[in-house]
Amino acid sequence: MLPITRGLRHCQLMPVSAAQTEVPPAPVREGDLLWTPSPERVASTRLTAFTRFAEERSGRRFPDYAALWEWSTTDLDGFWQAVWDFFDVRSSAPHTAVLAERTMPGARWFPGARLNFAEHVLRNERPDAPALLYAGERTDLQELGWDEFARQVRAVATHLRERGIGPGDRVVAFLPNVPEAMVAMVATASLGAVWAAVSPDFGPRGALDRLGQLEPQVLFACDGYRYGGKEFDRRGEVAELVAGLPSLREVVHVPVLGLDVDGVAWADVVSGPTVPAEDFVCEQVPFDHPLWVLFSSGTTGLPKAIVHGHGGILLEQLKGLSFHQGLQQGDRAFFYTTTGWMMWNFLVSMLLLGVTPVLYDGNPSHPDVDALWRIAQDSRATLFGASPTFVELMQKAGVVPRERFDLGAIETIMPAGSPVSPAITAWFYENVKRDLWVATGSGGTDICTGLVGGVPTLPVRAGEIQARSLGVAAASWDDTGHPVVGQVGELVITAPMPSMPVCFWGDEDGARYRASYFETFPGVWRHGDFFELDERGGCFVRGRSDAVLNRQGVRIGTAEIYRVVEDDPAVRTSLVVNLDLPGGGFFMPLFVVLQPGAELDDATVARLRRALREEYTPRHVPDRIIAVGAIPLTRSGKKMEIPVRRVLLGADPAQVADPNAMADPASFADIVTYARTQTDYSLSRQEIP
Repeated sequence: MLPITRGLRHCQLMPVSAAQTEVPPAPVREGDLLWTPSPERVASTRLTAFTRFAEERSGRRFPDYAALWEWSTTDLDGFWQAVWDFFDVRSSAPHTAVLAERTMPGARWFPGARLNFAEHVLRNERPDAPALLYAGERTDLQELGWDEFARQVRAVATHLRERGIGPGDRVVAFLPNVPEAMVAMVATASLGAVWAAVSPDFGPRGALDRLGQLEPQVLFACDGYRYGGKEFDRRGEVAELVAGLPSLREVVHVPVLGLDVDGVAWADVVSGPTVPAEDFVCEQVPFDHPLWVLFSSGTTGLPKAIVHGHGGILLEQLKGLSFHQGLQQGDRAFFYTTTGWMMWNFLVSMLLLGVTPVLYDGNPSHPDVDALWRIAQDSRATLFGASPTFVELMQKAGVVPRERFDLGAIETIMPAGSPVSPAITAWFYENVKRDLWVATGSGGTDICTGLVGGVPTLPVRAGEIQARSLGVAAASWDDTGHPVVGQVGELVITAPMPSMPVCFWGDEDGARYRASYFETFPGVWRHGDFFELDERGGCFVRGRSDAVLNRQGVRIGTAEIYRVVEDDPAVRTSLVVNLDLPGGGFFMPLFVVLQPGAELDDATVARLRRALREEYTPRHVPDRIIAVGAIPLTRSGKKMEIPVRRVLLGADPAQVADPNAMADPASFADIVTYARTQTDYSLSRQEIP
């Protein structure tokens, strides 16, 4: 691996003209140039170091990112072997090939290799350095040092091994985002056992729908959690969960509220006998041996249990965190998440690089709406993750973080979770700091990484994701399977990636796996996002293609609707779907949540329709606009377009939306009421000119 010099990690706004040195005034247009990296920043990135490394290895020149990306997606063997060597991946047995089988599904990566994810975490153990930082609603920011973190990992692993836990056994958790969860996950991985988790705000049904599929042997469970200044006793839910998991050999209780619980205590586990560091051996497993199971949102049925392998996650996270989030040893990174979202696994993976993850357990708006910015300040986070929903909350509350906090340590903002509008991109420069890389990304639970994302050597443009990620052969395809540029199509992946799922748990013949990704374009991964690629290589995710709006043969991304509607001062948030009616008709309702004091009067409706017609096309204009009290969201903040569409078409709400998968189950009420009272959508259609 090449030595890295940290250097000056700053950036500059584009000089030359006022349009370049100042953030463009509102409204910001899609594609407006907001930032460009300084030569010093470009030179100091690990991406630049890897580029030089790859040039030496391949004997080729990569004059720009586009050339490097092209090589990374056409010479898969050369690229992924270079990633392996650059990060000094350790394997107790050599691999006989990089990619033995290129088919999708069924690609075989690094056959013969035997390694362990946790070993690559623990090799970063060093004295006098924090492994992680953590805070809660009643807990000030605290530090867990590497020496203590690693000791606890070895103690928990020793305890589990003494209970007979080994490769392939399942260890699951019902825990909030606390250090104990991260310790238990790494300990589980060190044994070759398989990890899965749900957050404790899940009800027993939702938790069992997920964890019950795995027939786990050990459960780590909390007594409760705090949220919004309140304490929630979950001992009853844990009892139901245990009763529904007859395969359990042991339950380890993690104290969060300090309530009385019978059984094995976390304190006894971490204080028990352990193997000294020099004698502790991580179980060596094949490259594709299951590491963890992530679950789909569960909004349309039993959640898919998505299995990822040790080697694929190891390589993909080393690559993504280093090259597309710009992280290096000693950095600190904060992303608000629960243990049930893939972003928690993203935080765990930072330990692979010696980056310090910052954990927070609680309501992101408690006690004040700007609580997360305070943690970013106090932790001296260099990377701050934020969802567009969070930014909208800041906008509505009039919060200007740079006026309230010292955010000088932040170098990178990573918006993720849903499409990012031009206004949201610009908001960070206007309200956080000018000297900033906004590294918007988009990926998914399915591959537990980004498909398109930030590139620290490229400029940032409003509303645009900078580029396709290295090693990701992403393209936009039309309905006939042909690539398109400058127009919206399906996001597809045309070549294998190491972190594509090993399988779905319990999907013995792979039928559900194939149907989920390869049914539309055989042999090509269809991701389910509406995607556009411009001539520069910039990327735009326009919303879920499963919830596509097809108006007179023209496909419309929901993000386009939201961009216009949610810029209106009367609208807080919105959701749109399109219903295909008998006889070839269609009906497109738009549901809006209004700002306090605003009314959905004729003037507001006319203004919204006029804006959509003028900024896009008449096909973007909804047939009806309905005010509701809330928009249904998944726990990760995504709008539940597909379940709403199904309810409007007559499906039973209980069958299309699991309340345990929703941020607020009550948010469906107004839409269900509308669906029951509006029986003939054709009568309320407006004709599209």
